[in-house]
Amino acid sequence: MGVIVKQGTITGMEDAVREILDALRGEGSLDAAQLDRIVRRHSKKAHDGRRIFAKKHILSYYINEMESHSVTWESWNVDGDLHAKMLSTLQMKPRRTASGVATITVITKPWPCANDCIYCPNDPAMPKSYLRDEPACQRAERNDFDPYRQVASRLHTLERMGHATDKVELIVLGGTWMDYPKDYRYWFVGELFRALNDSDEQLPLPQLQEANEKASHRVVGLVVETRPDTVTSDSLREMRELGCTKIQMGVQSIDAALLAANGRRETPEDIASALDLARLFGFKTHTHFMINLLGATPDADVRDYGAFANDPAYSPDEVKLYPCALVAGTQLVREYENGSWRPYTEEELVATLCRCMELTPSHMRVSRMIRDISAKDILVGNKKTNLRQLVDERLRELSKPVKEIRSREIATQDVELEALTLEEEWYDTNATKEAFLQWVTPEGRIAGFLRLSLPKGEAHAKYDGLPTSPEEAMIREVHVYGVAVRVGERNAHAQHRGLGKRLVERACAIAAERGYGCVNVISAVGTRNYYRALGFEDCGLYQRRVVAHTENF
Repeated sequence: MGVIVKQGTITGMEDAVREILDALRGEGSLDAAQLDRIVRRHSKKAHDGRRIFAKKHILSYYINEMESHSVTWESWNVDGDLHAKMLSTLQMKPRRTASGVATITVITKPWPCANDCIYCPNDPAMPKSYLRDEPACQRAERNDFDPYRQVASRLHTLERMGHATDKVELIVLGGTWMDYPKDYRYWFVGELFRALNDSDEQLPLPQLQEANEKASHRVVGLVVETRPDTVTSDSLREMRELGCTKIQMGVQSIDAALLAANGRRETPEDIASALDLARLFGFKTHTHFMINLLGATPDADVRDYGAFANDPAYSPDEVKLYPCALVAGTQLVREYENGSWRPYTEEELVATLCRCMELTPSHMRVSRMIRDISAKDILVGNKKTNLRQLVDERLRELSKPVKEIRSREIATQDVELEALTLEEEWYDTNATKEAFLQWVTPEGRIAGFLRLSLPKGEAHAKYDGLPTSPEEAMIREVHVYGVAVRVGERNAHAQHRGLGKRLVERACAIAAERGYGCVNVISAVGTRNYYRALGFEDCGLYQRRVVAHTENF
């Protein structure tokens, strides 16, 4: 509780907790304004009319009393349902788990990168392309880049903010994952699982993964970051052994001349092959695309992005779409000083991003529009952290429809199941026929979705070392939105209400109808039991369910 130590303050917080609990027992919920009035009243009462504590202090105090099983806690008589309501009411930054899971980002140790991009920061105390003032990097440095400590400290913070943490997506950042030594890669991931298992034992990775299936904090997604030129059948097979389910991939552009001018080693063909392979292995693909590179123009950026988002050679699942910015110490400084490169004006930047958003298909998610680079580290270029908000506002002013996923997520909204419609969208990639199944509200908001890949035979003939046959369909992602709730609990949001199961059943039916003999799912370690309950069996790198000639469909 920081500096709040006076007894009057503690008494004020206890009184506030009692009033909030009484209100939740009676009314069932409190809106933000009602909660703020309660907190203000007791905060001022505690300290001669001056406000001395806030909602976050109430939450910390409440959790402290619960964990210590104090006399005060026992007197509150809080059952499981009331406790869930209390956490939901006091929760800080609710969008942190509005996508249905708690996300924990960890950073690998400082390490060089084989690429030499002219815009890329090079802080010797950080992995290539990262700077120490970025929030995740600050947390990593405080923990000496130790994966166990990074996860443990972040879990503690999220729980203190009132978030459910039994379903965790781990995001491993730090330049290029495959550039690190193999021993380090396996050790790092093992420590992530050990931290989530709250284990003191140094066990082999398979044992740590097995223990995580029933742990209090289960891995429902594991993401690593790499370059397209490192994506091979061998590297993808290793990633699956580690438990990875999604790949973040720096693409930046699919213009060959632009890639070369900016020091990128990979070609558009490398990028297309990497996305093909990732899909055939079942991975979700999260790409990085940058506008305002050296040699770019707003019109060329829009054409480049439009092709990337919609051409069957690329068509990623998710994208970070952000502008290039000038950081001290990069090669781009020279190009800026000699007049070869300039940052777009804010008007050019917002207009370009708006045009890109209009071109984004409904099966694709634009996750963010800025890097977490501190404004003081940016010499010139966008420094506004609310860039996406500016873009969204401009699109609304222009009455431009946006179809991409993040703009349509239900987030923290309640869901009427009876009002949802299951829609199917089909699109082609070079390697697969893709079915995007989505639960949508009458207003077009999205409550959940599934990605089903039906591989093409010619793609299997093109690539060696694939782990499946052309007759096997692949579920690459199942995601149900709504505030994250603990396994076994229910609320008014979409999670744990059967939407995921119905998506899976429809995907299996589609695969059977189209002649595929079985469906694989690229399950995370912590979701294996969920898929076993749906009839999937463990089968090497995946879980598999036979569907051909099944009468149930």
